Amino acid sequence: MDENGSLYVVDDRKHEVRRYRRGESQGIVVAGGNGSGNRLDQLSNPQYVFVDRDHSVYVSDSGNHRVMKWVEGAKQGIVVAGGQREGNGLTQLSHPEGVVVDQLGTVYVADKWNHRIMRWPKGVTKGSVIVGGNGGGGQSNQFNEPIGLSFDRHSNLYVVEYRNHRVQNINVNS
Repeated sequence: MDENGSLYVVDDRKHEVRRYRRGESQGIVVAGGNGSGNRLDQLSNPQYVFVDRDHSVYVSDSGNHRVMKWVEGAKQGIVVAGGQREGNGLTQLSHPEGVVVDQLGTVYVADKWNHRIMRWPKGVTKGSVIVGGNGGGGQSNQFNEPIGLSFDRHSNLYVVEYRNHRVQNINVNS
């Protein structure tokens, strides 16, 4: 939800994100909506959405191994993380899921099948691994399919793991 109370819903079957304002039953497409594909006006199996203060919509475009940013009113998105085919390089993602963006515009991504959390500062083409990336597992330096991310009001990052059935608090400033 945004600060106006609008609800944003990811529809992975229609490959779109819709915004519903209070009282609306249909909503409007704010990202994707042009069928499944890898063009800048398409999504493929979108999973998570994050809305910033400017109402830009960030979508984890899992099938395209990228995170897209759709500025309010845009007809196509901008790749802000990944988008260089599936892989484990610093320009690549593998089925990204959770996505959050801090006040500086830094994008944090739960890189599910690479078992890592990546950080992409605004405007860069290469991300950095902030934790994980050591294979799937249950050790303190490992994740097993991270899927959800959230910051609390003190800028602590929380990571939800699918296979380990746990939530971890990560210090992103180290």
